[in-house]
Amino acid sequence: MSQLKNETRAGLAKVSTATLCTALFKRGLRNQFIQDVRPLNTDLPNMVGQAFTLRYIPAREDLNTIKVFEDRMHPQRVAVETCPPGAVLVIDSRKDARAASAGSILIARLMQRGVAGVVTDGGFRDSPEIAKLGMAAYHQRPSAPTNLTLHQALDINAPIGCGDVAVFPGDVVVGDAEGVVVIPAAIADDIAEEAVEMTVFEDYVTERVQQGSSIVGLYPPTDPATKDAFAEWRKAQKR
Repeated sequence: MSQLKNETRAGLAKVSTATLCTALFKRGLRNQFIQDVRPLNTDLPNMVGQAFTLRYIPAREDLNTIKVFEDRMHPQRVAVETCPPGAVLVIDSRKDARAASAGSILIARLMQRGVAGVVTDGGFRDSPEIAKLGMAAYHQRPSAPTNLTLHQALDINAPIGCGDVAVFPGDVVVGDAEGVVVIPAAIADDIAEEAVEMTVFEDYVTERVQQGSSIVGLYPPTDPATKDAFAEWRKAQKR
């Protein structure tokens, strides 16, 4: 897995998932926003990292007893202890939040190991405590029951589905206060560069609209004068 460039990480840290979705849509990618996941803490900076995945299957009662946690090689524990620093742990919980994907102790361990964030299309237990940790965490809704009641951990760092989005190991995962978007690794550099440029222009448009300008000819910039005015504004703003 190729490493995420520092400049790409920095660029993605200052753009919105909405802007990223538009940049992806221009390339024909329509389904990259993970459905029905929300941040536990909306005040945190953007989450940016490469995907490291964990997949759950439906639990089989005779195989998924409380004793499985005595196994030092239990996949959930191994995933927590091997997810690389700077990565995002993405969990396929089959969109089932009736039992927790993880709790505050495991999330705290990920944070202490330098992981950038965690995403599940299920739920977290101890969600009030997780929200206070200062680490990006996204889930569907709170869920108190242990994962063992419904989920059986299976694959680590294999392709998964999370919130109806295909996630491959190494894909670039970005989360903000609205949600999480997945960027194919091969185009992450280009998407980051384009999204940064889009954000600068959108900041200009927002300023003009707040000053009373019409969006016609401004957004999108179909009036040639818009591009000239934007260039002057950008030079003045040193952006």
